[in-house]
Amino acid sequence: MGKEGVKKQFVTVLGSTGSIGLSTLDVISRHPERFHVYALTANTKVEALARQCQQYHPTFAVVADEKSAVFLQQILAKADVNTEVLWGVQGLCQVATEDQVDTVMAAIVGAAGLEPTLAAVYSGKKVLLANKESLVMAGALFMEAVQDSGAVLLPIDSEHNAIFQCLPQNSYTESISASAKYTSNLRTQGIRKLLLTGSGGPFRQSSLEQLQSVTPEQACNHPNWSMGPKISVDSATMMNKGLEFIEACWMFSASPADIEVVVHPQSVIHSMVEYVDGSVLAQLGNPDMRTPIAHALSWPERVESGVSSLDIFQVAKLDFEAPDLDKFPCLRLAQECADRLPSAATVLNAANEVAVDAFLQNRLPFLSISSVIEHTLSKIEDVEPQSIDEVKDIDQRARHVAEVFLASQ
Repeated sequence: MGKEGVKKQFVTVLGSTGSIGLSTLDVISRHPERFHVYALTANTKVEALARQCQQYHPTFAVVADEKSAVFLQQILAKADVNTEVLWGVQGLCQVATEDQVDTVMAAIVGAAGLEPTLAAVYSGKKVLLANKESLVMAGALFMEAVQDSGAVLLPIDSEHNAIFQCLPQNSYTESISASAKYTSNLRTQGIRKLLLTGSGGPFRQSSLEQLQSVTPEQACNHPNWSMGPKISVDSATMMNKGLEFIEACWMFSASPADIEVVVHPQSVIHSMVEYVDGSVLAQLGNPDMRTPIAHALSWPERVESGVSSLDIFQVAKLDFEAPDLDKFPCLRLAQECADRLPSAATVLNAANEVAVDAFLQNRLPFLSISSVIEHTLSKIEDVEPQSIDEVKDIDQRARHVAEVFLASQ
């Protein structure tokens, strides 16, 4: 037991060397009486993971492949760190499901995070979901697994965490228990709509002509948030908001018509909930991911996160505008997919990952990212997947279609 009778949580951090993983470890470090790092995972950032192992002494560390595992074992042996090294998807799933683990931070970026995140859900863990792609790719199956396993699913994306904080206390629990397709039970909770805010990214005020020559460096230079390259590009195209739109439908059992995207460049209001009586509740704070991470780690309590107080006098004003869907077609495509059968979102996500990777490698112009996605969506028929294997098959087919289209350009 921790201080004052609080049970210490054993935490697995999936994706510990990324921005969310680093912020998670920062919060954990502030509360050693509450949290213990049980396992850390990275992809190929072996040396960074080794430094984390030397600091936190987890029971397990997981890397992408056997070669990386051997390298990590050699580093840890020299440092006299007694951490067992695993590798591959099997290793990720093992540390997400171990009996000793109470909480799993799901922070692996992209489709690669689906299997270990689902494994944690099937095991009934407290799952802190930063991997939005899990819900985008397999929303119905994912939420059914949450319902059947008794897992506790808490949102880490600042927008979804803000909505969670603004909902009635029992509303989120009821939405988790709802049937798999969007049931739009918000009205029974007195809710009119969810207002999903977004900064608009680095190109909010850029013209279409200016966007034609955007470089990866410019796209990754977000004005408010510090994020990895893939998420930064998604923010620049506003696909990140599109993926969050789909995620919000599943997480809060909302129909697409229940959700409105609001561009808010200051990133101070992280999202809002409008009630039928005209009240609008908003969650505000500095743009720092440690706030939602600390909230979810300690939920239903609250702990200090390391985030400085919001100076509303310095902020001075808050601006809002509607998103420009002509300039940011990725958001439009995602919103359209939210109204289609679930496989459309799987295809959308896969094609986007291929296109963003090509853009980051200077193989694709910025404005052509949406063209790859739109083409791929037009080539694969919408279905309602009945298994995760079917989801993975759709994902692979979409990636192939996207790659073939890229090669033809």
